[in-house]
Amino acid sequence: MRRFAAERAKDLIRSQSLQRQNRRRYCLLSPLFPLSSRSQSRFLSSASAPDPPPAMGSPPVTLDTINPKVLKCEYAVRGEIVSIAQRLQQELKENPGSHPFDEILYCNIGNPQSLGQQPITFFREVLALCDHPSILDKSETQGLFSADAIERAWQILDQIPGRATGAYSHSQGIKGLRDAIAAGIEARDGFPADPNDIFLTDGASPAVHMMMQLLTRSESDGILCPIPQYPLYSASIALHGGTLVPYYLDEEAGWGLEMSELQKQLDSARSKGITVRALVVINPGNPTGQVLAEENQQQIVEFCKKEGLVLLADEVYQENIYVPDKQFHSFKKIAHSMGYGDNDISLVSFQSVSKGYYGECGKRGGYMEVTGFSADVREQIYKVASVNLCSNITGQILASLVMNPPKVGDESYESYREERDGILSSLARRAKILENAFNSLEGITCNRAEGAMYLFPRIDLPQKAIKAAEAVKTAPDAFYCRRLLDATGIVVVAGSGFGQVPGTWHFRCTILPQEDKIPAVVSRLTEFHKKFMDEFRD
Repeated sequence: MRRFAAERAKDLIRSQSLQRQNRRRYCLLSPLFPLSSRSQSRFLSSASAPDPPPAMGSPPVTLDTINPKVLKCEYAVRGEIVSIAQRLQQELKENPGSHPFDEILYCNIGNPQSLGQQPITFFREVLALCDHPSILDKSETQGLFSADAIERAWQILDQIPGRATGAYSHSQGIKGLRDAIAAGIEARDGFPADPNDIFLTDGASPAVHMMMQLLTRSESDGILCPIPQYPLYSASIALHGGTLVPYYLDEEAGWGLEMSELQKQLDSARSKGITVRALVVINPGNPTGQVLAEENQQQIVEFCKKEGLVLLADEVYQENIYVPDKQFHSFKKIAHSMGYGDNDISLVSFQSVSKGYYGECGKRGGYMEVTGFSADVREQIYKVASVNLCSNITGQILASLVMNPPKVGDESYESYREERDGILSSLARRAKILENAFNSLEGITCNRAEGAMYLFPRIDLPQKAIKAAEAVKTAPDAFYCRRLLDATGIVVVAGSGFGQVPGTWHFRCTILPQEDKIPAVVSRLTEFHKKFMDEFRD
């Protein structure tokens, strides 16, 4: 009897175990957790009918069958004109003298080191030592690297588990590096920063995508964006299925941000049933190069607080200020100086190692500082970050260095300061030379570049040129840019890729070609423009 009872107990345990395995298997196979046959049938019947399978011999993926949000997405700074430029570059390589220029000058994108800008020595020394820590113990290292670079490398490696720069990190980034960045933010702003508010990312772009993904539920959700704007914003809004709500910067007022325009566009969007979730502000401006006044920033903070909007502050050009009458202030500093804290305004600030005086675009480092969000929402942001595991460790280290460069008294400080100031002063000179050159050309007006890395001149095109562009189904400013490339090898981006007041035409040109090449850029552009205007003169 006891044997029979024991066997029955074993059978029951095996049966229950098998049931659990089947349920677990079903959970893995099913898109939902276990459903009854009735609820499963209801789930399937509520879905739209699937597309028919592709015809025999036809490709499984076509433009008609990919995600329509991808088709809607555009990114002008690496668009068609860059593909054409790369083809011309290959033709020059294979057949020198085949074009009326001997090199392609890429003025289309903020990629400083591709145009000859040198990296900051201290930053690269620390990166080299962190990636190859075995040389830290070698006697020769003392003669090859500065003492403070060696010390910083040891500090950083001690914060990395196993001193392994090739291992995954915490999904927000290495805690010690976030501590260093928080200290840098506090030194910059004069207000405390919490390392737990910082999410390290592969440049600022993934952070922007992360926030658009968080905020966008459907096309009924809108994001207020400046026009002109950096196409990352329009592209990410399109990819995540939201609606871009434009507000126009005032070109006549030096690309100023008028609060009446913000209010008008917000009210208009809401009247159309759009729930506006956030306001994007790019300061210093891209592509427009303006630097916001402190009073204007206070108005923006007040506006977001009053209207219940998340403030998305793109501050990646915070080191790039070229005029003595303007100064960078972070929106976090502005909000805190107004007496507002985390309970008053939701703010996300973006920073990158790609811009400034460092220009380390290829290292893909950056971060966002997230404040004013509830704990349960923060958990969701962390979850999205964890899907990507972590950002690359080199970029994380570099972000900590950018926010904590050498200080007065450090061995590397003088050489660091000389490199930094040399780059920034040269950028200021280049900006002024190009600004003056554009303003000297017939039909072109250009606001001053107060900051960032770009000029955004307006061009009044003759009607004959506009009709010629229409005949080839091209935007008039894109037509001008293509002709400029074909004649000179200079790559700029049409203003239509950034947005502009209807009926106006612009192009964006970086100030990044090295200073000794700027005269050639000016002479080529001047010669082309005169010929273009003569050809299409009304």
